[in-house]
Amino acid sequence: MNPAAEIFSVEQTHGILRRPEHRIDRASDRLGWKSLYVSRQWEQPYEESFAAVRDHLIILHLDGPVEVERQLGRAKLKRRIAPGGQFILPGGIDFWVRLCRPLTSVHLYIRDFLVRDVAAEIFKGDPAHAEIVPCLGELDPVIEDLARAANHAMAGDDPASSLMADFLSRALAARLLTRGNARVQTATSPTLTQTQQARVQNYIRAHLAHPIGLADLAAIAGTTQTSFARGFKRATGTSPYRFVTQERINQARRLLTDTSISITDIALACGFSHQEHLTRIFHRETGATPAAYRKRAAS
Repeated sequence: MNPAAEIFSVEQTHGILRRPEHRIDRASDRLGWKSLYVSRQWEQPYEESFAAVRDHLIILHLDGPVEVERQLGRAKLKRRIAPGGQFILPGGIDFWVRLCRPLTSVHLYIRDFLVRDVAAEIFKGDPAHAEIVPCLGELDPVIEDLARAANHAMAGDDPASSLMADFLSRALAARLLTRGNARVQTATSPTLTQTQQARVQNYIRAHLAHPIGLADLAAIAGTTQTSFARGFKRATGTSPYRFVTQERINQARRLLTDTSISITDIALACGFSHQEHLTRIFHRETGATPAAYRKRAAS
């Protein structure tokens, strides 16, 4: 099966998350994400060796400090990791780890094919120079912010969460490849032509009731997903995820004002999972509930 089309599940991770003593708070399995796997959990002390997987792991520590030992080959390292510290492991590496006390963490796995795609763009078609460096306990505020954003996206029931996951996975891949790498040659920031913009925006408006992924939009524009995400932001001033959300809210406004369709049906027509979901996002964006907005428009 093409990994780009395969839903990312816990069975494709190292096995840390399947240990019986750990308690999973939430995970992205149910969301159908394909480029990123995210799980938030309470881990108990353990030690174990794990066989390599092809994808790349980031563990963000949400509390602590906690001592962690890690061994790659013959090299063993022990660190006291503070909240916000990270454990980064490139794909393809066997490892041993010992967690010395309970820990609240977020685990993120990024697809290897996506990392290679991003590397090819960053290194101008020569990804041989690309390297993800393992780390234990370092504080990288960019990775921390992106990991927390992924955790937040997983927690809700936003129909655009797959689009957000695609965007965040590429941002994480770019950061993993470029942190401390003096060989990075940043290409000129891409943009979209007016024709590409119109094609993508028309597609979004015609498919608001359905899930919209970054891969779908990049295919419509005829670019790679990484180029599309950067080009769309440069051309429109907003991210694809934000644009889709705004279009859904704009459509809900029109239906609330111009029709007598029930708010439940409006939520589904605009791509929200249920009425309460529409109400929460609509209030966040407009300062009013859908019912109050409709009443005010009718007065």
